[in-house]
Amino acid sequence: MDYKKLSELLFPNISKIIDYYENEVYPERDLPEGAKVTRLAPSPTGFIHLGNLYGAFVDERLARQSGGVFMLRIEDTDQKRKVEGSVETIISSLEFFDLRFDEGATIEGETGNYGPYYQSNRAEIYQCFAKHLVEMGRAYPCFCTEEELEELRKQQIEENVNTGYYGKWARDRNLTIEEVENHLDNNKEFVLRLRSEGTEEGSFEIKDAIRGQLKLPENFQDIVILKTNGIPTYHFAHVVDDHLMRVTHVVRGEEWLSTLPIHYELFTVLGWETPIYCHTAHLMIMENGARRKLSKRKDPELGLGYYRELGYHPAAVREYLLTILNSNYEEWRMENPESSIDEFEFTLEKMSTSGALFDLDKLNNISKDVLLKIPAEEIYEFLQKWANEYKKEAAELLLSNKEQVIKLLSVGREGRNPRKDLIYCQQILEFISYYFDEYFEIVDKYPENIDEEEAKKLLNAYLTTYDHSDDQSQWFDKIRTIASENGYAAKPKDYKKNPDSYKGHVGHVSTLVRIAVMGRAVSPDVWELQQIMGEEKVRRRIENAINK
Repeated sequence: MDYKKLSELLFPNISKIIDYYENEVYPERDLPEGAKVTRLAPSPTGFIHLGNLYGAFVDERLARQSGGVFMLRIEDTDQKRKVEGSVETIISSLEFFDLRFDEGATIEGETGNYGPYYQSNRAEIYQCFAKHLVEMGRAYPCFCTEEELEELRKQQIEENVNTGYYGKWARDRNLTIEEVENHLDNNKEFVLRLRSEGTEEGSFEIKDAIRGQLKLPENFQDIVILKTNGIPTYHFAHVVDDHLMRVTHVVRGEEWLSTLPIHYELFTVLGWETPIYCHTAHLMIMENGARRKLSKRKDPELGLGYYRELGYHPAAVREYLLTILNSNYEEWRMENPESSIDEFEFTLEKMSTSGALFDLDKLNNISKDVLLKIPAEEIYEFLQKWANEYKKEAAELLLSNKEQVIKLLSVGREGRNPRKDLIYCQQILEFISYYFDEYFEIVDKYPENIDEEEAKKLLNAYLTTYDHSDDQSQWFDKIRTIASENGYAAKPKDYKKNPDSYKGHVGHVSTLVRIAVMGRAVSPDVWELQQIMGEEKVRRRIENAINK
């Protein structure tokens, strides 16, 4: 077979040779020794999930810590699955979680010297390398129709052998030049297949940076590398791109392990060094005492939109992800409570191979700790930005009450045992909603020992003695006096000793006031909140509670 002639026959319009791309367009990168080049390469299908962020964080850490390059490549060769606007969603979602790319696709276009970064714009490059494989005798055209391939599959099932296009089942593997010309003259469509040299019994070894040494079966299938429209399959495109873009580490989920034999053979055939593969474990969740994979269908928390819509702070999500990415992170954090996460030395060796367990409760607890370290002013700005996008009716209220909201967010955050009430924006807005008349409502019932008539009597006494200029001690002394004058113990311990001697204790009276003013039985310090709310609002709330 004259493979040179065959390549010209199949690719008459491809004049460039692979050396042009290898040496002129995509030369070796000028980076420090040991620098890692990583890429996130999502498909624009309209859904970006926690697993993408999980992997992207690994990519980013490897590149940043080594003085390397972190890039975004869009794998959009399957145009049927492309969803309009999904690239913008991917980029904005990752930026929200503070993942910044050094090069690649951006909202405005592309940046970097190793593009195009959209695979749909690299067709000529792939065809050049495909033509090279034909010249080597390692790729050939296949003119089989879908119906013929299905018939082939049925025969294989009947004979109880592996299904696929390989060996004696590869009908067009050894077509002559004349047969190829005849098919082309008849305008028959063809795909380009790899001529695999693997066997069903063969195996190879490769080191995975997370899973260690792996022994895998060889690829023996003559897989499709170019579709009928000349666009590459994922397998071929990613091998060519990772080589030309000089990617050193490929981070991807363990579901791609089964395709590694294909990619290994393609790298080997083309004479290229295989990048270091890093197959991450699935994100798991506990359900009925057993682990299972997070599911797009079952688990809304898999989608990144879930965290954006609720308003989780990116610093909290990043902090949490590190706890499931590296097993030694929590120990490091305990020893370095004030350090930036960028000071932590992330390593692939400390990643789980059995499945990283995702725990929303743990994320919420970490978020409380993270937000406690962020100044109230910054939390306000984050809350305002979130409201502008997801809670427009609250955005104007937050803006017009900026000073008071910052004070509300600051309550109880100082001292030896600071309050940890703030988790994410939706919850924070609900937490401070009592301040706004537009959101205020009585959520909790009065204490059981205080009926409506008693409540009105106590609240009238409170309103009569209320002086907004009282300090905290003076304010509570008045509460204690009201309690004593109305048959309540001035101290809870007195009531506990002699419950039959009192209607209740001072705590029941202060809870009544708290519910009338805040609508809740539990809140930060009542006196401090009243100072922020102002006298007019406090009196109006008490009057409304009396007159309801």
